[in-house]
Amino acid sequence: MVAFEAQRMLLGELPLSFLWEVSARVLVAFLAVFCFLKFSGRRGIKQLSRFELVVILTLGSAAGDVTFYEDVPILPVLLVFVTLLLLYRGTIYAMKRSKACEAWIDGLPITVVKDGMYEIHSLRNLNISSNELFMELRQQGVEHLGQVRLGLLETDGDLSLYFYDLEDTRPGLSVLPDEHRAEYTLPPVAGLYSCVSCGFGAYHEAQERSICERCGHHVWSPALDTPRNR
Repeated sequence: MVAFEAQRMLLGELPLSFLWEVSARVLVAFLAVFCFLKFSGRRGIKQLSRFELVVILTLGSAAGDVTFYEDVPILPVLLVFVTLLLLYRGTIYAMKRSKACEAWIDGLPITVVKDGMYEIHSLRNLNISSNELFMELRQQGVEHLGQVRLGLLETDGDLSLYFYDLEDTRPGLSVLPDEHRAEYTLPPVAGLYSCVSCGFGAYHEAQERSICERCGHHVWSPALDTPRNR
């Protein structure tokens, strides 16, 4: 082997004319993906479900193989696209006919915030940290949980929030980063505090050690009551 040999580095054992074949393969793969998206009737990119994401990844793998590997014939790959299209349309049909099938494949929206507090059981079953949830809330202009009447984690991963009216805002747990949110096991002054584990609010005397009656944790943060900026 000769180091830095241009032919080996750029084309390997392939002839220069194979570049034209690559262009033709790319065109075929592009048209196949386009036709799949055209005839599948699927939703927008931001609304990809888990099932649709699996289909798209499979399409990408098949398109990549036929594009770059000279020993991959085109017709079997086109059959993969047709099979995926039929599988997709059949699954969508089944989901439309059966709510149970739709729930099993696509999942259901999950309540993560209700009445200004975490839904504890929902969060325990989700593969999401409190910091990730806080980030999602902050990006939608939330300063504390008391501003949120209902928060739903949609099947596509988006977070839908329904807010209290300004006059109905209640004290709640701050969702700001740690450097902007004090936490105590012994509150330094008397006041209203929120449990950092579930958002439950309670009044505490100074230097009073308390256990949250909702979740059993004992770390508290001063509750905020600022209304949401519209």
